[in-house]
Amino acid sequence: MSSSGYDPACLPDLLPLYYRRLFPFSQYHRWLNYGGVQKNYFHNREFSFTLKDDIYVRYQSFTTQSELEKEIQKMNPYKIDIGAIYSHRPNQHNTVKSGGFQALEKELVFDIDMTDYDDVRSCCSAAAICSKCWTLMTVAILILDRALREDFGFQHLLWVYSGRRGVHCWVCDEAARKLSVAARSAVAEYLSLVKGGDETVKKVVLTHPLHPLIEEALAVVEKYFPQYALQDQEILSRKESVDKVLAMVPEDVRKELQQDFQNEKKPDSRWKLIKDQASKKQGTAKKGQYFEKEIMLQYCYPRLDVNVSKGVNHLLKSPFSVHPKTGRISVPMDLKELETFDPFDVPTISLICEELDRPRTGEEESEDVKENEKDSAERRKIRDYKRTSLAKYVKYFDQFLDGMARSWKGELLKKSDLEKEF
Repeated sequence: MSSSGYDPACLPDLLPLYYRRLFPFSQYHRWLNYGGVQKNYFHNREFSFTLKDDIYVRYQSFTTQSELEKEIQKMNPYKIDIGAIYSHRPNQHNTVKSGGFQALEKELVFDIDMTDYDDVRSCCSAAAICSKCWTLMTVAILILDRALREDFGFQHLLWVYSGRRGVHCWVCDEAARKLSVAARSAVAEYLSLVKGGDETVKKVVLTHPLHPLIEEALAVVEKYFPQYALQDQEILSRKESVDKVLAMVPEDVRKELQQDFQNEKKPDSRWKLIKDQASKKQGTAKKGQYFEKEIMLQYCYPRLDVNVSKGVNHLLKSPFSVHPKTGRISVPMDLKELETFDPFDVPTISLICEELDRPRTGEEESEDVKENEKDSAERRKIRDYKRTSLAKYVKYFDQFLDGMARSWKGELLKKSDLEKEF
């Protein structure tokens, strides 16, 4: 599928317009300032810019929204990455005596990339995605979002489409931002289930009794597996993929299934045969009793890049950054509309810049007259993105920020009540 008329050669012409008139700087600053509760929180945050020809500029930092805005508009980065909050201002890191410059805090982040599923998708490989394999991202988000909220009690999860072939999650709760490297590793390990490289035949090994995390994950996977694995990826239709599935079951069962499959060609019926064998095994054997569940999880369970989650100083691509190859904007996702989210509907920079040039409707004209009486660059920018396909994503980002603001307010009230008591 083409990226709706986007040509990467136009990026240098489009970025100045995007950063001048469309990038939601006020929401962006509101997010990373976290209510101004902690002094210097925004000042000590690292930003990193990738410029044309892969020129990489690290340790940028800014004291105000306007300073950030001016610098981005001056440099027009191809990509913006967000790093940690450091002990000192990142742009002065060279002046800090050695060992003194430390990454202190950062959101707990997760990066799920479709290339990590290449062994279980036949429709695409490498950077390509299509609607058949995008299901894997839907499943990953449902499983991880539930676990982070219910098992860990986090509330402020920002899910972002990466702009090409994956999704990122920013866990923004204060408790998550303060986690140590060891705690981040523990969370990532807890959520990881698919283990082993290309040589590993069986990447999921379950033991009795099943952990509640796995029970919950299976409830999601069972809903999507028949359509995703049996229909769209045809894992029980082509000989090569059938052999791959059969390699994951105990040897005695494998022999029986190979016999049965000669008479039974329909993928659904073949899957039923596997399930019947598994329940028969469960009655008799202690080991190998969950092989049908292991197959489902190996094909559908989220695959995390654990290193991204472990490090406090790891950089991750910023929301509202533009993907240089596809031109798509890295947009926040509304989980209420997860089932209908289509990565190919996400606006490209060329589309939203073009929408800016469209003639205005009568209604917009009269709005403009009103606005002009009290015009300011900030207001004009708000009006600009509202006229494009970016509007609904910024609106969702606003709702996310409102939710966070309510909890800061609650925290501040609690704090002042405690102080009154003493």
